[in-house]
Amino acid sequence: MKGLLIKDFRLMKVQKSFFILMFAVGIGQALLSEDASSAIGFPTFIVSLFAISSISYDEFDNGNAFLFSLPITRSGYVAEKYCFGIILGGGVWALSSAVIAIVSIARNTAPVMELLVSTASILPIMLILLAVMIPVQLKFGGEKSRVALLVAYGCIVVLGLAVTKAAEMLDVDLFAMLDRLPVMSLGAVIGCAVLIALLALAVSMGISLAVIKRKQF
Repeated sequence: MKGLLIKDFRLMKVQKSFFILMFAVGIGQALLSEDASSAIGFPTFIVSLFAISSISYDEFDNGNAFLFSLPITRSGYVAEKYCFGIILGGGVWALSSAVIAIVSIARNTAPVMELLVSTASILPIMLILLAVMIPVQLKFGGEKSRVALLVAYGCIVVLGLAVTKAAEMLDVDLFAMLDRLPVMSLGAVIGCAVLIALLALAVSMGISLAVIKRKQF
């Protein structure tokens, strides 16, 4: 796995201008926006998805045929992609959170506990995004995976609209309910969300391994 991680980090050098741009955008959002979630979430999600791009690089010009002729296992390859995505996303999340915390404390714009809850809410979303994207990319490849993801996102949007519509019909204000929750309750909800995201990640790894074992290179 170490060799695969080194390979993917070296591939990142090709995209260094992109990462510098994302860092600059994140700093700009931290300085200009009062919404901590968007300022942390945008660079975290974008950079973590480089793990998906690395799969496309491996597939380019039948590169997997050469890659799997080396002393690596398919299970090791799958595990490395998840580790790579988590390292990238987690690193950018930590850096963005530190910048937002410094800016918020300097401006005195948000309570510390509220900032912590807002920051922690990004983690389960990032993990679930990786859990969905990696097996789809491995299964369908670059072009087909975009179509599959659009369909998945469409289903999520429809589900969200259905839940919102049902709440309106039942005269339930979801946002008011969230606002009334104490910070500790929100923290417990986020903790449960992280656990669910980790379980989803474990299931996703199993699916990805099943996909990669069936592939012929």
